[in-house]
Amino acid sequence: MAYSMTGFGRGEVSGCGYQFSVELKAVNHRFLEIVVRLPRNFAEFEERVRKTLQEKFKRGRIEVHINIVETEEKMRLAKVDKELALSYDKALKDLASALHTAYDTDIYRLVALPEVLSVQEPEIEGDTLWDVCAEALMKATEGFGQMRRAEGEKLTCDLLQRLDQLAEHLRLISERAPYVVTDYQERLQERIQTLLGGVELDPVRLANEVAYFADRASITEELVRFDSHLAQSREALNSPDSVGRKLDFLVQEMNREINTIGSKANDLIIGKQVVIVKSELEKVREQIQNLE
Repeated sequence: MAYSMTGFGRGEVSGCGYQFSVELKAVNHRFLEIVVRLPRNFAEFEERVRKTLQEKFKRGRIEVHINIVETEEKMRLAKVDKELALSYDKALKDLASALHTAYDTDIYRLVALPEVLSVQEPEIEGDTLWDVCAEALMKATEGFGQMRRAEGEKLTCDLLQRLDQLAEHLRLISERAPYVVTDYQERLQERIQTLLGGVELDPVRLANEVAYFADRASITEELVRFDSHLAQSREALNSPDSVGRKLDFLVQEMNREINTIGSKANDLIIGKQVVIVKSELEKVREQIQNLE
């Protein structure tokens, strides 16, 4: 079953004093492009996020938004730089002595001085935090994948129906093909009789001319190749692999075959079918742009 390139998914997990919220959004793209947006102090996770998504998806422009906030579980510790506080105290005493003024140590004023008192964050290993982030990312990819699969199923059904329509038009062309030569022979005889004014026509020369036309106007090979491309397209749509590029190539080949059929057959009825087929192929091509 083919997958769509468009989708959305969201995952949220809390742990280690943080809450990780991950959102995935994807639109069509010829190749796989991953754009990661997350807080600067967690920039080390960007490459891990890319690698995780590259293992799961093949095409599309995927935007990853990771929001990280602290939770109540996260405990902070106050830390006092005792040596710095003592140094401040000594310097202030020396200053008071130099100025011949009294100085009484005030601990509250000391801790207000730069860098004496600081808030220490609990040390958490990067791998531990990544495990929490990865869990949120997995939840997001699950919903993201389900949406892509559901959309892919709809696209697959539509494309299979269009391929059936193309096969029907191909059948009509195949049925008409044998009459192209006989119609040409009749038109040629009538034209020659008109030009010759009743003079007897050399049957050998007429047969040679008709045989030459039949060989030049034969579309058997093109019909066989077109039918083969249809079969390969159906097979690709039922494959679990990424099929967008392959189907795009097959549609190009079918366009080439139908153009050749139209130019070689030189027939009004076949020409009408060729126009319809080209129109259907364009619709198929547009739908394929949505497949991974």
